[in-house]
Amino acid sequence: MPTYKLTYFNVAGLGESLRYMLHHCGIKFEDVRVEFDDWPKLKPNMPMGQMPILEIDGKIYHQSRAIGRYIAKKGNLYGSDELEAMEIDATIDSMDDIRQALSTYYWEQDPAFKAKLKETAFEKLPFYLDKFEAQVKKNGGYFVGGKLSWADFLWAGYCDYLSFVLAGDPNKDHPELKKLREKVRALPNVKAYLEKRPKTQL
Repeated sequence: MPTYKLTYFNVAGLGESLRYMLHHCGIKFEDVRVEFDDWPKLKPNMPMGQMPILEIDGKIYHQSRAIGRYIAKKGNLYGSDELEAMEIDATIDSMDDIRQALSTYYWEQDPAFKAKLKETAFEKLPFYLDKFEAQVKKNGGYFVGGKLSWADFLWAGYCDYLSFVLAGDPNKDHPELKKLREKVRALPNVKAYLEKRPKTQL
């Protein structure tokens, strides 16, 4: 049996959907959470100076989407064929587009530039949410193929972070997205994880 170790900040962010999937798939792993104060000394040892990383039998793999794709394939969460896999990838890329737009605005320090970034991000947000809502409704309560996939885990995992950035539930006006998030969080292994996970700000 391989040994797995996921290393990421002690926040939801890019790591939470990976934690969700690992738990859901029954893959035992060490959940290493790095405090922000400790990051500068660890950063030089990271492949691209970033986290998350996944260690498998001591070998380090990086990039959250590559890691997510690997776990999804192991857990049968990457569609039934190449076309479904492409739909899942496209959905995930779209989620990252809006997450990055909101993140860039939120963490910007210059007030004038921050205001411009906020305007752009908040113009995009309802468009993306409406598109996601329609997609989930069309696909029987899931993003792709009428069944659970990596895309559903990613959205559920991102919701904690987006709630922090938006100071409110991103799904509040989108019932299909809200139901999907709760569906993922109610999966037995995910629910068990949520009940014991550390409480974090974002």
